[in-house]
Amino acid sequence: MSSPAPSIPLLDRTKLPLFDQIEPNQVVPGIRAAIADTQGKLEAFEAVVQPRWGDVDEEMTRIFATLNRAWGTAYHLLGVHNSEELRNAIAEVQPEVIALVNRASQSKSIYAASKELAGEPGDLDAAQRRILGKSIHDMELSGIALGEDDLVTFNSQDSRLAALSMEFGNTVLDATRAFRMILTEKDEVSGLPETLLGMAAQSASTNGSPEATAEDGPWHITLDFPSYGPFMESADRRDLREKIYRAMVTRGSEGPDNNKPRIDEILRLRASQAKLLGYSNYADISLSRKMAKDVPEVRALMEKVLGLAKPKGDAEIIEIREFAAAKGGPAASEFMNWDVSYWLKKLRVERLDFDSEALRPYFPLGKVLDGLFALTNKLFGVRVEAANGDTPVWNKDVHFFNVYDEDDSHIASFYLDATSRPENKRGGAWVSGSIGRSVVLAPEGATAQRAVPYVVCNFPGPVGDRPALLSFGDVETLFHEFGHALQNMLTTVDYDAASGTSGVEWDAVELPSQFMENWCYHKETLQGFSGHWKTGEPLPDELFQKLTEARTFHTGSGVLRQLAFGEIDLALHFDYNPATDGTVFDLQRKVSERTLPMMPLMEDRFLCAFTHVFAGGYAAGYYSYLWAEVLSADAFGAFEEVGLDNDQAVRALGRKFRDTVLALGGSEKPAVVFEAFRGRAVEVDALLRHRGIA
Repeated sequence: MSSPAPSIPLLDRTKLPLFDQIEPNQVVPGIRAAIADTQGKLEAFEAVVQPRWGDVDEEMTRIFATLNRAWGTAYHLLGVHNSEELRNAIAEVQPEVIALVNRASQSKSIYAASKELAGEPGDLDAAQRRILGKSIHDMELSGIALGEDDLVTFNSQDSRLAALSMEFGNTVLDATRAFRMILTEKDEVSGLPETLLGMAAQSASTNGSPEATAEDGPWHITLDFPSYGPFMESADRRDLREKIYRAMVTRGSEGPDNNKPRIDEILRLRASQAKLLGYSNYADISLSRKMAKDVPEVRALMEKVLGLAKPKGDAEIIEIREFAAAKGGPAASEFMNWDVSYWLKKLRVERLDFDSEALRPYFPLGKVLDGLFALTNKLFGVRVEAANGDTPVWNKDVHFFNVYDEDDSHIASFYLDATSRPENKRGGAWVSGSIGRSVVLAPEGATAQRAVPYVVCNFPGPVGDRPALLSFGDVETLFHEFGHALQNMLTTVDYDAASGTSGVEWDAVELPSQFMENWCYHKETLQGFSGHWKTGEPLPDELFQKLTEARTFHTGSGVLRQLAFGEIDLALHFDYNPATDGTVFDLQRKVSERTLPMMPLMEDRFLCAFTHVFAGGYAAGYYSYLWAEVLSADAFGAFEEVGLDNDQAVRALGRKFRDTVLALGGSEKPAVVFEAFRGRAVEVDALLRHRGIA
């Protein structure tokens, strides 16, 4: 059968995605053409499939190559260039894509060939055996063993879950961009930093007030985090902090497009699928694919950290309340959730003489990138070079880079979309990409298809003559996401199913990303990526010292927040029973009472915007951030042990990290990969030390 219509740019695999030619109206005809082509090839293959690696892995990779690329590109655009037309197009064909994927996962002949090969693996290497085992398990979780009626039910639920997930994410995006607090008086912006005033005036300029200035307004404050976060920390007007806080914690929970019914239906469908597959609950399905062996093991780690962090977090909130009351703020009995960030900042300034906003001028995006790439070269021996204009992008602010190895060979590339665009781009930060390293899909004359991930963040953009200036939290986010990109770009695995982050257990996939964050606190590294946007002066020693002191200042509350999210997610998918536990919000409050130092508002509906769990891949897996941080902190501990300023030892250890954690991807179990780097099993001590809760 011939390949699908090459005249549709969305389907062109001869080069990188043609973002300057791809339009929403191509999605339906393009995806349907790819589905028809893929289905024809799949049916022909099923009749001849044999129990050999080239059939059950390589040929399936070839069959789905065009559809995977096209669908990945379309879904990527949904996150970074969202539109009603694109939403409708994806929603129209998504059930057809899912039906075809399920058809392949539920193919009796392919499953039989895979099982036979697994029974007599012959010359398969360890990575191939692991991939084959995971593939068989995935087919079983896709319902391959179900009877005909149950299979129809399962597939219908799968399609519905995908639709609900997309609707959930779109609702959060819509709720975020629908809110805009318009400020016109100077007292309304009292306390706000210059960078936020400029950004708020720029937002006003693009939304009906072209005459807006940072000095005189008007100013538009949004729920996009680059606006919301600094406002909550700095706005003197308590009533305005309350207004925007309430809007944030009720996103997606009001009006006709309320996500609460979607949450209930998603949970019901996940539980139903678990029962169909013979599992007690959805969490057991989730953990069957993860590094942690079961829910009790996860909860044991969470309880250990909770026991250490809870007294610290409780004491922190008491300290903030007392400080606020002593400084003329609300009395302890009147202290509210919208007061926490504001008075914590003032407490930090008084105790440490440290205001995080003082760091922002030292972190222009371009300088931070230069420092990040210099660190990457030092640790892993690769060179990153800008290649803007070499390939089409979806927005003028998107940058493109090539990555070269020590022998100057071009080994990977990546896109960087760093700027916040709340009008059509979802919040948060992530790395994705439908183009991974692949030997099977290597272009003619090449040994492998190069990995080209998307690195997406939401940082404030330039304002006037001032470049994009990052907060220190933004810097950590950039280093974090680039860690994900590095695992995709520096993999040496030949098999698509284990290349880069593919096949890596979800609770280990954050290891490289969280590992990279630690370098932000290394003085030499930080001086390399800091430079005042006007003078070029690196971050002064005095500010660096204050930054390191602030790292563990009042960290207990942040740890508890992550633990609460992880426990709520786990409980919803493991032992939540609506008949006895009430609504999901009742469960949220029950978990919050045990974990958080300060209770959420009664009307808090953060679950309605919990996209990680209800519109992402973290269902019964949000604990993964904590689990992987144990791995990443211990990995960074190896560098601390040889001395972070011991350049020769750090370079050697960096190459070892590249050759194990980054190179091996999903070809080995995470514990095996970790031990190959560290020389021993993981220990939790480094995490507790880094978090200041040991």
